Amino acid sequence: MSVKQKRVLIVYYSFSSQTNNLLVSFSQGLEEGGIIVEWEQLKPIAPPPFPAGSYLNALKMMVLAFFKNRVAIEPPDIKKSDTCDLIVCAGPTWSYHPSGPMLAFLDNYAVEMFQGQLVQPVISCRCYWRLHLWEMKNALRGAGIRFLKPKVFPHPSPGVWCALGIFLKLAGKMPKSCRSLFLSHCPRFGHSPQQIDAAKDIGRILANRLLEGSLKGEILE
Repeated sequence: MSVKQKRVLIVYYSFSSQTNNLLVSFSQGLEEGGIIVEWEQLKPIAPPPFPAGSYLNALKMMVLAFFKNRVAIEPPDIKKSDTCDLIVCAGPTWSYHPSGPMLAFLDNYAVEMFQGQLVQPVISCRCYWRLHLWEMKNALRGAGIRFLKPKVFPHPSPGVWCALGIFLKLAGKMPKSCRSLFLSHCPRFGHSPQQIDAAKDIGRILANRLLEGSLKGEILE
């Protein structure tokens, strides 16, 4: 008798490709573990510019994100969730909160799409992700959704330098006078190759547990 393959749907938003890079590796681990992976990318109707083009524009974007400004998105394909065994909800943290497109998704589509499902949060962040997770759970409270413990990928550079690096990358400008000093403390923007490799291992482990039916211990209370 044939055994039905497990299916995972990845619902995600990626602004600067950091979340996308993690998810490509993560999905490879799932597929190597025998899981069918499907994708649903959240697409802003008016995508925020990257880079923003100036320090002022970058500051404005960060302030709006701090106040949880929603970024309208195209309607996702709700029916994709009908036959999946697990939904991965993935995206970056923007100024402590889920990104603007993800907030719009949580407001308008997530309850219908995630109703009664098992959801695996995947978060790309500087270091502050707990409010992000709480807001995601709070938005979906009462929809019969069970959350697994989040897979969190903090940027590897120290906090203050990472924050400055994100701001300069967002602005698209690096002052020549401080380039060498900055790069000595924050040599790269985004996730390291080691984190990308780790995402694949995490995907493979998740696949095994999904196939074995042993995810119960990972469910958040």
